[in-house]
Amino acid sequence: MVDMDYQITELARDLLWTTMILAGPVLVVGLAVGLIVSLFQALTSVQEQTMSLIPKMLAVMIVVLLLLSPALQLLREYTERVLSRLVTFGLS
Repeated sequence: MVDMDYQITELARDLLWTTMILAGPVLVVGLAVGLIVSLFQALTSVQEQTMSLIPKMLAVMIVVLLLLSPALQLLREYTERVLSRLVTFGLS
């Protein structure tokens, strides 16, 4: 039972790590663009809502498109690791 608990913990840790690797760059770019736009709005006193939304959307879309191939590769590897451990849990 201890071995199964350890493997479940390892799967959960692997899931969280994979999620952070996949979502991290997109979130960081969204944050950076949001800060830059907010700083620009504060300096120029322009308080247009679309001015903060559109640049963030475009930046996030560009990052997602650029990182799509590596992200899919990472997801494929994660799926292979999870499916290879199903035999251990008797779910095959």
